[in-house]
Amino acid sequence: MRLPSGPPPIIRIANGTFYRNQPGTVSALTSHAHAHANPALFKDLTFELPARSPTPQNWCVVGPSLSGKTTLLQILRGQHLAFPPTARSFPYLSTEDVPYRLRTPARAIQYVGFDSQTGGGSLGPAASTYLSARYESRREITDFSLHDFLLGNMELNPSKPVGGSDDGTVDGKLFKRVTADLRLESLLDLPVTFLSNGQGRRARIARALLTTPEVLLLDEPFMGLDPPTVAGLSPLLHSLAEKASPRLVLGARPQDPMPGWITHLIYLRTDTQIGAMGTKDVVMEGLRTYVRGVRNGKLPEDETLPVHALSEMGRVLTKDGVSGEGLAEDFSISVTQGIADSATSKELGEPLVEMNGCKVQYGPRIALGNWTEEKDGKTVTGLQWTVRRGERWGVFGPNGSGKTTIVSLLCSDHPQTYSLPIKLFGRSRLPEPGSGERPLTFWDIQSRIGHSSPEIHQHMPRSLTLRKVLESAWADTFRSKPKLDDAATDQVEATLRWFEQELNPAYRKQATAGTPVPSETADDSVAWAKDYMFGELSFSAQRILLFLRAIIKHPDVVVLDEAFGGMDDAVRDKCMLFLAHGEEKVYSLETKQGDGGLAGATVVDSSAAKAGRVKVTGLSERQALICISHVKEEVPDCVREWLCLPEANTGLPARFGRLDGPLRGKAKRWTEIWGAGQGA
Repeated sequence: MRLPSGPPPIIRIANGTFYRNQPGTVSALTSHAHAHANPALFKDLTFELPARSPTPQNWCVVGPSLSGKTTLLQILRGQHLAFPPTARSFPYLSTEDVPYRLRTPARAIQYVGFDSQTGGGSLGPAASTYLSARYESRREITDFSLHDFLLGNMELNPSKPVGGSDDGTVDGKLFKRVTADLRLESLLDLPVTFLSNGQGRRARIARALLTTPEVLLLDEPFMGLDPPTVAGLSPLLHSLAEKASPRLVLGARPQDPMPGWITHLIYLRTDTQIGAMGTKDVVMEGLRTYVRGVRNGKLPEDETLPVHALSEMGRVLTKDGVSGEGLAEDFSISVTQGIADSATSKELGEPLVEMNGCKVQYGPRIALGNWTEEKDGKTVTGLQWTVRRGERWGVFGPNGSGKTTIVSLLCSDHPQTYSLPIKLFGRSRLPEPGSGERPLTFWDIQSRIGHSSPEIHQHMPRSLTLRKVLESAWADTFRSKPKLDDAATDQVEATLRWFEQELNPAYRKQATAGTPVPSETADDSVAWAKDYMFGELSFSAQRILLFLRAIIKHPDVVVLDEAFGGMDDAVRDKCMLFLAHGEEKVYSLETKQGDGGLAGATVVDSSAAKAGRVKVTGLSERQALICISHVKEEVPDCVREWLCLPEANTGLPARFGRLDGPLRGKAKRWTEIWGAGQGA
């Protein structure tokens, strides 16, 4: 009899096909009569994640928007229906090698994602409070600290401790190492609701590591993190991967730099099926051959494997930064957005935002403006910043440096807005003696600012339909009745038609394979936007919808706080082109004469522009743009002015500058902002 050579795999899938809902039934997520699409996911999938392996197996699931990265990670954890039911099993979890508390997939396999609706996307019950609550200096009994969160102590009267071992405790050495490597040591006493978006992401990763699972699924773990944090997080994950404690499976977009320690890849097609799977070298070589063949006209392009999605894949994340070129080498449709150079001289409008020495402090802790500097012969304290009509600003800085605090101040969510020297649209939040004007109200400000951010994403009601999410741009609150006229209705419907292929889950791509152009079909119906709820969309589609909500009514100030995170490069570029030109322009992919290869993309007039039926236009000179991002490719090409905040509590002043061209055009522009060693 042949003896087994080792323990059984942790995850085993043998010829399994998966469904979100029971085949032949209507989705339970909806109370209306519309029967949602319920396609087969990952037909005949076979996959094993070994418990032990003579060589490392560190997997990464890569795919463009709507390819099902998160869905596949959920399947690995035991979610979604398997057919046949016996196709998916977790044999290793039944062995004596596994602690009793980890005998079920829900405990042994931890998922950390950042879409605020799936497991690992929340910092606990306090995170669902009103937006401004995170900035209050008063602490309630339910304002659990980061230290409590990491230890699992998030109940007022816990019946037993919750930790990473059978007795409910967390290993002290592991706690110190994880908090140090993720740069959380100085934040342990803060309420979790006070954490910035990037700090919260690090906290969720740390909490998952401290539960010592058998498998850790990390869905785009580097999204929203500043370059220094990414540089520290990747080596930490590498050290865990080397010890297989826990085994790691990452999710990533094609353009995301891949950690050098990844050994195995799964590349997903756009029809939620496996495009390639195996060792990294074999998969990458196969994709490289495919891209070259399509580019040279020797291979037809598979509509489920668009070349444009592969153009930036292949860059490697090392301890020294990002190295390597994309698979397509000299071919990419990550092109200019066709924006006139903002560096040329132009007459700017009046100030829309004026911060004349802003210092935000909670007790002894200073969140923003912890510096003094000499300006015009005077010593000034705190942030001095003015944003005028027509300006395009980029705001940068490490996680926790105060970027989100700035957004909360200009959106008037922050309670200290009333006491700080801030003017919005030329007026103060407090009555000004002798002015004869009433104070500027919260609703006045909200009506003139379009805002997309991870915080808005977290608080957007999941039960709103797609159409109602867009229409809420004209409402006082997410759920209140919008004040729509005919022009606003036309804008909503035109925008939904323009982005149908990205927003409609039932949409089936009919355009030329790999061409990232708007769908311009004869059917103008947007009834589908009433059939789907915000919570049913993919993470990427949710981000697209929130981006569109921020810009659709042409507010005086557009604030895009990590608005393009989670989108692949083609979708991101389409959104940026829409930001610049609305319906007036599209990308056109040209074909080289003689070999059928793709030569690149240019910006041309759309059919809507040619027919004179444009309902939505791009940014105007009457508007100001403020963009916050940690990724240079996610900064619109029109951005010229920049502000970089210092590391919290260093005492260094904020730095200002002006770009001589698009930020993603030259790596030196990025290094100028972040400083040497933090660049591309």
